[in-house]
Amino acid sequence: MLQRSFEILDVTLRDGSHAMKHAFTEQQVIDTAKGLDQAGVSYFEVSHGDGLGGSSLQYGFSKVDELKLIEAAAGVCKNSKVSVLLIPGIGIKEDLQDAVKAGAKMVRVATHVTEADVAAQHIALGRELGLKTVGFLMMAHMADVQKIVEQAKLFESYGAEVIYVTDSAGYLLPHEVTERISALKQSVSCEIGFHGHNNLSMAMANTVAAVEAGATYIDGSLRALGAGSGNTQTEVMVAVLERLGYQTGIDLYSIMDVANDVVAPFMQRPQEITGSGLIMGYSGVYSSFLLHTQAAAKRFGVDERDILVELGRMKAVGGQEDLIYDVAQSFAVKKAL
Repeated sequence: MLQRSFEILDVTLRDGSHAMKHAFTEQQVIDTAKGLDQAGVSYFEVSHGDGLGGSSLQYGFSKVDELKLIEAAAGVCKNSKVSVLLIPGIGIKEDLQDAVKAGAKMVRVATHVTEADVAAQHIALGRELGLKTVGFLMMAHMADVQKIVEQAKLFESYGAEVIYVTDSAGYLLPHEVTERISALKQSVSCEIGFHGHNNLSMAMANTVAAVEAGATYIDGSLRALGAGSGNTQTEVMVAVLERLGYQTGIDLYSIMDVANDVVAPFMQRPQEITGSGLIMGYSGVYSSFLLHTQAAAKRFGVDERDILVELGRMKAVGGQEDLIYDVAQSFAVKKAL
């Protein structure tokens, strides 16, 4: 068997949780996990969209306890390994320990692109627990290359084995991805990953740019199921990268089958670039804000695009979901005058 050129990590069962309103059933997770395993995907992520401990009033309650979903996914896999996301301040030490007991083999510790320093103990715990441990720099468009390198070096010093450039808003263009990945390749010794969103229809092009710049971990989601306008589409990514001469190690027909026969039937809406998704990418707004923004716009009778543009101007980041309703209310007050 030919050696893989990189690892494709599928995030359908984590980033897709946003689009599913955190309502995955155990059977949906089992069926998707089986398909990913049979297709040859090495790692896939299972947790609340906002990571371990994310099930809450602020971020949205999960229909099924994420530990049950992790255990269910791990239990049907012969080769694939389950990853979990942990955002310091949302997930805690005990959440990660419980996830390991449920079968997790990788943790991706996610921070805002300028706040890697809050993750030292979480990275250390991941290594202590024997997990493949990853530093995940979210909203990577909000820092220049020098700052990203600085933050990546912090992650590396804490023990991260992989460091991700994460385009949480779907804002970056291919040349900007190339700059960031290339700089990290030159500055740190650990592996580099890329996670894209498709709000500007750039997810695939950005992923190709990341691979060509030296990324060895890249994320995708079946049928692009994810926050905002979704992620790089896993099954399409396999086809494109194979066409470019890379070895993905994933069977194209099998990954297409799980995307079309398992995931497509339970999707709540087609994953497409709507007007609000486009504005998110254009304004640099966190992709998981989309459903919250739509709910706030409906509640206050205002245009969701106005809310998103204002959030972009305010440089809102993950964890500031309460701002969405404040902004919507302020527009409603102005409208009433």
